[in-house]
Amino acid sequence: MRKDIRDLWLLAEPHVRDAGLDLIEVQYGREQTGLVLRLFIDGDGGGPVGFEQCERVSRDVSAALDVADLIPNAYQLEVSSPGLDRPLRRERDFERFQGKSARIRLEDGVDGRRNFSGTLGAVKDGRVEIACEGRSYLLPIDDISRANLVPDWGHEFRRMGEGERRSPEPIAGGAGPSQGPDVKRSMS
Repeated sequence: MRKDIRDLWLLAEPHVRDAGLDLIEVQYGREQTGLVLRLFIDGDGGGPVGFEQCERVSRDVSAALDVADLIPNAYQLEVSSPGLDRPLRRERDFERFQGKSARIRLEDGVDGRRNFSGTLGAVKDGRVEIACEGRSYLLPIDDISRANLVPDWGHEFRRMGEGERRSPEPIAGGAGPSQGPDVKRSMS
């Protein structure tokens, strides 16, 4: 992990924990709009994250950044839930999503390759197993430059359809279940 990312992680994590949440990922770099610091948070134990929680973390981390002055230039802070293609960073992330599909990119590589897409297996001794293309590979977690879940869109669409069938009652004001208010999960 880059030193600037590590420093930002260490500054943000206590504030995320104080909100009863888990810090999943920290991204920081220059984009077209300027410097962007992006924090991905999740409910402790994987529960959902609401707008109010994102707002609280944004407010608390912003104040801490002002005091610590880790970013000397103007920046944009974004706080959001990790989404269906959530990043995987730590050993416990890989353990939690064992049996799920993931894409992993390594820095140095294993057996002459750096990119893997398959099903996550067991995690042991700092390595994660991934089954892809009829083979099983043990990947050192310290060598992973990027890892994300691959969403099962069929499952998600079925789940969404079942949720609508279970709640046919319109919500107050006459809006049906698919017409309710949209809540954005990121703060600027």
